Amino acid sequence: MVVEQQLAQARCNSPFSVLGPQKTGNGLIITAFIPDADKVAVRRIKSTKLLGTLTRQGDSDLFSAPIEGLKAGQRYELVISRSGEEHIVADPYQFTDEAYHAVHFIDHEPANLYKQAGAQLKVIDEVAGTRFAVYAPNATAVSVIGDFNRWDGRCHPMQKTDIGYWVLFIPGVGEGERYKYELKDGWGNPLPHKADPLGYSAEQYPSHASRVFNHDNYDWQDDAWMQARQNDKYHSPMSVYEVHLGSWKRPAEDSGERYLSYRELAETLIPYVLDMGYTHLELLPVSEFPFDGSWGYQPVGLYAPTSRFGSPDDFKFFVDKCHQAGIGVIVDWVPAHFPEDAHGLARFDGSHVYEYDDPRKGWHPDWNSCIYDFGKDTVRQFLVANALFWADKFHIDGLRVDAVASMLYLDYSRNEGEWIPNIHGGNENYEAISLLRWMNEEVYKAHPGIMTIAEESTSFPGVSRPVSSGGLGFGFKWNMGWMHDSLHYISKDPAYRRYHHGEITFSMVYAFDENFVLPISHDEVVHGKGSLIGKMPGDEWQQAANQRCYASFMFGHPGKKLNFMGNEIAQPREWNHDSQLDWWLLEFEKHSGIQSLYRKLNQLYREYPALHELDHSHEGFAWIDHNYAELSMLSFVRKAKSSSQKVYVVNNFTPSPREAFRVGVQDAGEYQLILNSDSSAFWGSDFPVAEKVTAQAVPWNDQPYSIEVNLPPLATLYWLFD
Repeated sequence: MVVEQQLAQARCNSPFSVLGPQKTGNGLIITAFIPDADKVAVRRIKSTKLLGTLTRQGDSDLFSAPIEGLKAGQRYELVISRSGEEHIVADPYQFTDEAYHAVHFIDHEPANLYKQAGAQLKVIDEVAGTRFAVYAPNATAVSVIGDFNRWDGRCHPMQKTDIGYWVLFIPGVGEGERYKYELKDGWGNPLPHKADPLGYSAEQYPSHASRVFNHDNYDWQDDAWMQARQNDKYHSPMSVYEVHLGSWKRPAEDSGERYLSYRELAETLIPYVLDMGYTHLELLPVSEFPFDGSWGYQPVGLYAPTSRFGSPDDFKFFVDKCHQAGIGVIVDWVPAHFPEDAHGLARFDGSHVYEYDDPRKGWHPDWNSCIYDFGKDTVRQFLVANALFWADKFHIDGLRVDAVASMLYLDYSRNEGEWIPNIHGGNENYEAISLLRWMNEEVYKAHPGIMTIAEESTSFPGVSRPVSSGGLGFGFKWNMGWMHDSLHYISKDPAYRRYHHGEITFSMVYAFDENFVLPISHDEVVHGKGSLIGKMPGDEWQQAANQRCYASFMFGHPGKKLNFMGNEIAQPREWNHDSQLDWWLLEFEKHSGIQSLYRKLNQLYREYPALHELDHSHEGFAWIDHNYAELSMLSFVRKAKSSSQKVYVVNNFTPSPREAFRVGVQDAGEYQLILNSDSSAFWGSDFPVAEKVTAQAVPWNDQPYSIEVNLPPLATLYWLFD
């Protein structure tokens, strides 16, 4: 009677010992628990002949009887009569060994996790179904629920294994089926229904249900790209267009759709990126997330591309088309924290399965979210496997890892007494450091063509240095110092820039300590910070000129480039995730002119090796004059690795033009003007500047030669020596 009660209350943790075929001295007894069934019979798979009928045990929903003519290991199905209808299903509880296979090698290597756990489509002895495996070590009972069993937790109780996973193979459950897990905590209390932590696909609010998905269906067409991307990224151009897919562009009002789909974005976003000359797209997080306003930075489904824009195969199509067009795809990856939505990871089995249990380590005060327990083997494997998953299943070219600083430091955004020191009394989170190193090692080992990029805002040493050299192992690091200092400088009235000259030059003190990316990201154009052009001082013309001058300075400065959508059209209002960019602005020459400048900068950056080949080496840069604070002038030279090519970058950060301004150069010969940010093509003033000049044997700026040029107001010039 106890077993019957456990099954009736969905509290059975070892159904394999009760249900299915059980051996006795006289043969096999078949036992099934079928809620609301009127009659249950047994027959062999693909047979119409009944082997016997199971007997109801008392007034319960438990049916059991000896079945003659069925040998151990022979597959059978149940013929269920309910309310005058007949249903035929293969008994899940005859596939005991096959269910356990889900966890046989799950901890041997990280990738095994997503290849074995979660919902895996399987065919066992010609019986098709889905094998489920979920980690809930402190639960007292777990069931699979879904449309296939009327969301009834009594129908499919799972078997608990010795390593804390619960397993079950359910015949007949195919691709597209919705499901969740029903759990009882350590005291037997029911928990909110949970989505699958390794679910490949998920529904939106209100269900947040997981969906069974087959990753083997999509036919990739990007072989050429995948072969070619093994190139040396450090000496190649990388100009990244950062995009929030939900607000880049919206469908026409009469379409009845809220967002462009992945496939529609492939038709519209990719041609735009090609036209603008960017090399890579970076997508704000696409892992499934419940709240639109989090922009994806509060994910609950790390293994599912958000269904807001389509299916996982639709997302593959988008990436595939990017690759066919020669565009790399980077996704923002968020291993630092997760929200406590009831259907997600927080207190998954009633205990802290995924998060630190002490709130001084496990709760993030800035984002009101949980922090992964980076010291738990199962959590570490969950995160590392996820990084591998995006590279494997979606051919992602890069992972930009969000909020790395918050992972590295135990006292991040905490006051004294609100954090726990490490074993040496310090503030470094050794567990997170170890995790990031392991993640980077595994990702680069399994997918040599990929790159990892850290958003890290402190001076933590060796972020983009190999693990073998004591670093964290990232390929690149965002240069948050350059971003902060340069934006603070350019936002000043030109009359006061002389007093802040060190802010625009300081980045070169440490420019080659890491493999830097220069980011003007979404974080700089939200939360009251205003748009990029909105940060610029002066009247309308001066604002535009300042942005053109600044953008050109950025593309001349060592480091890979990243710009958030909307910067390139000089959108005056700050970014709003609930609406598309103000594309109508391009009807005006100011905005189309600035867009043309960004297009030109991308072209030059890609075309001239001097602007990208030595982005991360002292050999590729030299100051010409960084001390001219009085006039807010800068000049420096960028050098190529593969040739003698040089590009001289001259910045005038004042609204006063300078005629016959002398700039030191290293070589005799002719110099060609390849960029003038003041050109009328960019809505500039077209202050007269010669297209070519010849170096004079006049030493200047500690250089043996010099050129004499006009400097337009609030402008940047590029002079090519080749």
